[in-house]
Amino acid sequence: MSQRFTVSKSDGDRGASDIQGEVNQLFEGDEPEPEPEPEPGPEPNAEVVVLKGDNNPKESSPFINSSDAAEKSQQYDGKNMALFEEEMDTSPMVSSLLSSLANYSNLPQGSKEHEEAENNEAESSRKKPVKAPQLGTLMGVYLPCIQNIFGVILFLRMTWLVGIGGVIGTFVIVFMCCTTTMLTAISMSAIATNGVVPAGGSYYMISRSLGPEFGGAVGICFYLGTTFAGAMYILGAIELLLIYIAPQAAIFPLEGLEGAEAEAALLNNMRVYGTILLTSMATVVFVGVKYVNKLALVFLACVILSIIAVYAGVIKTGIDPPDFPVCILGNRTLVWKKFDVCAKTMESANGTVTTQLWRLFCDSSLFNATCDKYFAANNVSQVQGIPGVTSGILSENLFGNYYEKGDLVARTNMESVEGVDDPLTNSNRYVLADITSFFTLLVGIYFPSVTGIMAGSNRSGDLRDAQKSIPIGTIAAITTTSTVYMSSVFLFGACIEGVVLRDKFGEGVNGNLVIGTLAWPSPWVIVIGSFFSTCGAGLQSLTGAPRLLQAIAKDGIVPALRIFGHGKANGEPTWSLLLTACICESGILIASLDAVAPILSMFFLMCYMFVNLACALQTLLRTPNWRPRFKFYHWALSFLGMSLCLTLMFICSWYYAIVAMVIAGSIYKYIEFAGAEKEWGDGIRGLSLSAARYALMRLEEGPPHTKNWRPQLLVLVSTDGEQNVEQPRLLSLTNQLKAGKGLTIVGTALEGTYLENHEQSQRAEQALNKLMETEKVKGFSQVTVSSNLRDATSHLLQASGLGGLKHNAVLVSWPRNWKQADEHQTWRNFVELVRETTAAHHALLVPKNISAFPSNGERFTEGHIDVWWIVHDGGMLMLLPFLLRQHKVWRKCKMRIFTVAQMDDNSIQMKKDLTTFLYHLRIDAMIEVVEMHDSDISAYTYEKTLVMEQRSQILKQINLTKNEREREIQSITDSSRGSIRRKNPAAVTTQLSVTEDQPGASKEEKPEEESKSASAPVSAPAQVQLIHDNTNPASPATPAPPLTPAAEAAQSPGEQVQMTWTEKCDGEQAKPPGAATPEGIKDIFNMKPEWENLNQSNVRRMHTALRLNEVIVKKSSEAKLVLLNMPGPPKNRTGDENYMEFLEVLTEGLNRVLLVRGGGREVITIYS
Repeated sequence: MSQRFTVSKSDGDRGASDIQGEVNQLFEGDEPEPEPEPEPGPEPNAEVVVLKGDNNPKESSPFINSSDAAEKSQQYDGKNMALFEEEMDTSPMVSSLLSSLANYSNLPQGSKEHEEAENNEAESSRKKPVKAPQLGTLMGVYLPCIQNIFGVILFLRMTWLVGIGGVIGTFVIVFMCCTTTMLTAISMSAIATNGVVPAGGSYYMISRSLGPEFGGAVGICFYLGTTFAGAMYILGAIELLLIYIAPQAAIFPLEGLEGAEAEAALLNNMRVYGTILLTSMATVVFVGVKYVNKLALVFLACVILSIIAVYAGVIKTGIDPPDFPVCILGNRTLVWKKFDVCAKTMESANGTVTTQLWRLFCDSSLFNATCDKYFAANNVSQVQGIPGVTSGILSENLFGNYYEKGDLVARTNMESVEGVDDPLTNSNRYVLADITSFFTLLVGIYFPSVTGIMAGSNRSGDLRDAQKSIPIGTIAAITTTSTVYMSSVFLFGACIEGVVLRDKFGEGVNGNLVIGTLAWPSPWVIVIGSFFSTCGAGLQSLTGAPRLLQAIAKDGIVPALRIFGHGKANGEPTWSLLLTACICESGILIASLDAVAPILSMFFLMCYMFVNLACALQTLLRTPNWRPRFKFYHWALSFLGMSLCLTLMFICSWYYAIVAMVIAGSIYKYIEFAGAEKEWGDGIRGLSLSAARYALMRLEEGPPHTKNWRPQLLVLVSTDGEQNVEQPRLLSLTNQLKAGKGLTIVGTALEGTYLENHEQSQRAEQALNKLMETEKVKGFSQVTVSSNLRDATSHLLQASGLGGLKHNAVLVSWPRNWKQADEHQTWRNFVELVRETTAAHHALLVPKNISAFPSNGERFTEGHIDVWWIVHDGGMLMLLPFLLRQHKVWRKCKMRIFTVAQMDDNSIQMKKDLTTFLYHLRIDAMIEVVEMHDSDISAYTYEKTLVMEQRSQILKQINLTKNEREREIQSITDSSRGSIRRKNPAAVTTQLSVTEDQPGASKEEKPEEESKSASAPVSAPAQVQLIHDNTNPASPATPAPPLTPAAEAAQSPGEQVQMTWTEKCDGEQAKPPGAATPEGIKDIFNMKPEWENLNQSNVRRMHTALRLNEVIVKKSSEAKLVLLNMPGPPKNRTGDENYMEFLEVLTEGLNRVLLVRGGGREVITIYS
């Protein structure tokens, strides 16, 4: 990706091409030559110089290192800026920064790709001037919010809410909901004024404040809420059409149907007409959004005129109440249909006659006809449906009247005569409750009428000054609408009769819309106005929702939604519109406005809750970038708004709330698992930092209790020349040990200086991260560069971790080729690492033959993990197999514990004690006590020790010059031969031969005075032929056969150490050590004088290593993994190479070995 800089003239009227050359020179580090000032002429067009940027994809920003910093104006002349010229591409001058800020366009994050594509296509042509946004507070924020907030609920359900919940109950609901939206608007204003808000509205604000996971989850919830709002508006429009405007248009006729049949017919009508209207609206949106935008003002005018008509009607009721009579039979409200006079009989020219009402309840028009019992027992009365604001009806409507489904809507202050056991007959003649009502249901139905507060922030890209307009316009709109809603509660309660308020569909007032009966000059003003306003709101939802989904899809945080980021050539979201229409259709199929309203309430409440959370988090964390221009906010207000949103969610519908949270949680986890990583400087990252700091401070209070101890691993790996990890199986073992729990730091050391090797360091860190991701190791990577590997490893050991979150165990693989002379520094570093971990009280885990360890994909279906518990190291040997068996690789392996009993130990009692100990540890394992009796040190042990010491002498000389080394080796050889010949000339011939090879690359660090000799070429490992077979393990019980020439040739030069037996003087073939014949043993021990000069401590250690190895191989050769105590290195550093030999002998013949050293503390306990 390249950055574009517009180069304008700075010295007189020089040509742009000259300036271009000067700029190129400056960026290349050359000083431009001064040129004579040319004659004045017409100013040429500015040229565009394309300079390579930092190739660092970041969020759209006009600031430093911006990938969008187009047209940076480099206005400097001569040498004034020469001091900064080398950094000019990454640190622009203030003038170019201000120029970029002035031309910064409010683009949604999802439109970034469109802009880049446009730039690439039109690179050669001049960019079209961007039209500056011109909308102010009134047209850009206030009126759109008014249009979105006032809607279908106000016209279709507000009067019913007042009638059912009472004036007091409904006022509480309205006050709660309006307070919630006001607090949310305050939080939103703070977020919206904290910097430039590109188009994208609430989704942009939440995602950039709370991170991609929360942003994606809440963005999709907001999208679903907007989509279901479209379904609600369409259902409202169809309800107005089929019940109030054109009832005869019903496809499924309602005439003559009662109860469930009538309800089903109505719902089917809603479904059919709703689908037709949805298809029409989606087609309009698909054809062109411009038509929707042009009609928006018409729809807004309908809303405002309807509300003005209601207030005008309220005023008129105080002067001249309208005539809307309600017919009451006893105390039951009658459906005013198929009768004209509210009376049983009426006077006419022919005398008293029965009315149409009589004929509805009686089987004939005669006075002696058989009539309905209730009709016969009760009088018919007529009350005024709109008594007027001065009538005092408010006192009767103060408290609520909640109904069960099918209950009669009755007048509370009138008496009726009815039998207790009389069945309800002619139920379709009465006004009945169509749903069971309760307080929480009313909250869910009402809340959608206060949504729409985001309309202004969604248009932030079109505003002249978004930071000024959004707070003022949104808060003013909420204040206006809240005032209208609260006043309408009292006015409806003061003007309208209670039974009319509770009559949802106006059946008692001749099928009129109840709020329409109050309007002036005619009910049709409200009916037509509300119909068009609901249609307009539905169109707005179908326009806004697909764009919101497209913005989420283009952000790339939800991989499954990427297809919805595409659209028509002009950017219209075709696929998003199709999905929106399908989801909207699912809401229409529900077909009930009262059932759809709580669903969208959930999604909007969740969105508002996270807006409040975002503001509260940013305020409490005091992030440096949190500097809103809107000052009238406080974290307590945001927290109160968040609490109200959560409370309202569960008040509306606890099961819908749980479903909404599950949906949001699932999306959150999906984005976290599969989504693209985004760094948006979000508040959750800040919260994580604060929580981490707090937790680290708590961890500093003391070491963890034994019950909480788990290996916090520092994994030391080595890298090759290309910075690729050489032991990937080490991370597989790490995963199997950790299972994602606790701390893991994977570190590697590089040799050199950081300035020269920082690129290699970055490559190594990337390689570590990639391998950790492949092996599913959760942790951190760390690369240390130092002048030598020993110091770099030591730095890793000392400096890794932070505060109380530090490693307590080190995992490092066994140095494979340590016997090769050019690898001498490797094993020295290893031994020093063992010493350092001991000094630091860290546990040490050393897997041998790491390449033979299983990968994470392998499974052992059977087998054993053998633990050789020789010394107590705090319980590490017990804990590690338990942790390994938690992983699916080792899960089916059984655990065996072997412990060693000496001559004076009671092995039976040891086994009992160990069984009890494991029982209290809650560890299942088979137990075996191995008895090792004292035995004489075999000749093989002496020979092994002799070879080791001779080899040690040779290894000490590998850094000497060639001549010095040859002399030293020759002296060792002569000394050895002379000693043997003097003591027993016919015994054994030891022959050493040294083969020179190419100089090695590895050198041990030397003091300064030895640097000259140290810089001399170092030979490859010497081929040493000794009385020893290193490749085929032998012991007194298992004699080793002589090597064949082929096997001899197959050995590496550094390991070609072979045993040679000569014929004795008497011609008898010599037997290998350990041959089970008395003669052989006698002959071998005739050689004892040659071993008198051996270090007896080394002989004893070799004896122990051989005996233990013999027992371990015998018992555990088939085990999948062997864990055993790792002996400590000698305190005297002169025996380091002998220490490596002891460990080699100890583990010889075993496939997978994990050497373990404890950290000096108990890591496992029998207590709970």
